[in-house]
Amino acid sequence: MKALQAIIRHTGGPEVIEWVEADLPPPGPGEVVMANDAVGVNFIDTYHRTGLYPGPLPSGLGMEAAGRILAVGPDVSLKEGDRVATFGPERGAYSAARIVQAKNLLPVPDDVAFETAAAALLKGCTAEFLAERCGEVKPGMNVLVHAAAGGVGLILVQWLKAIGARVIGTVSTEAKAELAREAGADDIIRYDHEPVAERIRDLTGGKGCKVVFDGVGADTWEASLDSAARRGLIVSYGNASGPVTGVNLGVLAQKGSLHVTRPTLFDYYTSEEERRAGADRLWAMIRGGKVQVTIGSRYPLRQAADAHRALEARQTTGSLLLLP
Repeated sequence: MKALQAIIRHTGGPEVIEWVEADLPPPGPGEVVMANDAVGVNFIDTYHRTGLYPGPLPSGLGMEAAGRILAVGPDVSLKEGDRVATFGPERGAYSAARIVQAKNLLPVPDDVAFETAAAALLKGCTAEFLAERCGEVKPGMNVLVHAAAGGVGLILVQWLKAIGARVIGTVSTEAKAELAREAGADDIIRYDHEPVAERIRDLTGGKGCKVVFDGVGADTWEASLDSAARRGLIVSYGNASGPVTGVNLGVLAQKGSLHVTRPTLFDYYTSEEERRAGADRLWAMIRGGKVQVTIGSRYPLRQAADAHRALEARQTTGSLLLLP
């Protein structure tokens, strides 16, 4: 069968995304053919496209998708028609259908829509490991979430509130502020109007935040340093404004013996058991109403470049989807 797929032959701007009609061979051992009903767009996709996260070229693009299995190869326990989703590590989710390693697929419950799964799986599992296993957030903690109205941000705010934390979010517009409040943020800082760290100190009685979740990167690094409480933890998990470089360890001492980590999802989802447990936790949070998934924009599959432009310009809220 033939399937529309995105390909990048070299790194660069959104214009490097090309489209091809690929011939899909029968799946081999451990493989399946997966048809995508919805594809998630994530900032990590832009890192792959620009080469910030290098990889072999030519390459597919995209890591997150949900859909059904069309065919299975030998040594696969899944069957045709099964509802599944993936968040990688294989690239190539920007497609109508493709060959996928069965070990990288997770079952999607019948009561979870494909669009919800594609909008939530990567971001939701990211929120799970950030809040519960990396940040080890406890009830009553003051925590800061940069870009609180973004795809990860909105889910992370809800997750932290479910844990019982006091959540302070940063946003750039009043519309984004309202979304973050609806997600449960206790306080909002408009970083375009007021200095973040000063406001954090005001809101926390001078103590600062025990955990700072920073998916923005270079632009917010100094504010994160100045917002963290003594012996606090800065979780730098993204580079939306560029990577943090030249970290001076002495500054961590000066700011209050701070801890800093730069985690990645796949170091916390290293086995099938961890992947299944994390996804099951996410589905439970969604089913229990503790996490509402916001789909900010939907684009036809071929308009992936437009989705990237909007994402990089910080013009988006919630999750972005491509629909084959």
